[in-house]
Amino acid sequence: MSEAVHEILNRIQNLPAEDRLELEAKLAQQAESEWRAEAAEARRLAQKNGLDQAAIDRAVEKVRHGS
Repeated sequence: MSEAVHEILNRIQNLPAEDRLELEAKLAQQAESEWRAEAAEARRLAQKNGLDQAAIDRAVEKVRHGS
């Protein structure tokens, strides 16, 4: 890990609890937003390639259960 990352982590650890909670909430919101954008793009690509949710579900089941 770089020195800059260590410095950031140290600063986060030294934040008051309320500020840490606010930071965690904002990071969670950002992660959720990014996940939603990625999921929308994945759905778009799947649809473009003729895959529907049923086909995706079958593929997941096949991988999980080896059938």
